Amino acid sequence: MTVEISKSRFKARALEYFREVERTGQPITITDHGRPTLEIRPLEKKTGARDALERLRGSVKSYERPFEPVDDADWDALN
Repeated sequence: MTVEISKSRFKARALEYFREVERTGQPITITDHGRPTLEIRPLEKKTGARDALERLRGSVKSYERPFEPVDDADWDALN
């Protein structure tokens, strides 16, 4: 359930609303004359480079001849 708050009410208590969003994770919609105009919501966690590498671990095949030209037959994706 999204909470709707007018701009004027939000302006007076912005820090309180920020803390509420951080605590609950629930977004707040800011309205202007009854129309939704903004949404305050927590940021999604971004995965770091280390997490991405961990997901790839074991999925990459080794290439035995790294300095020789690659032939079409060497590509699994083309077969």
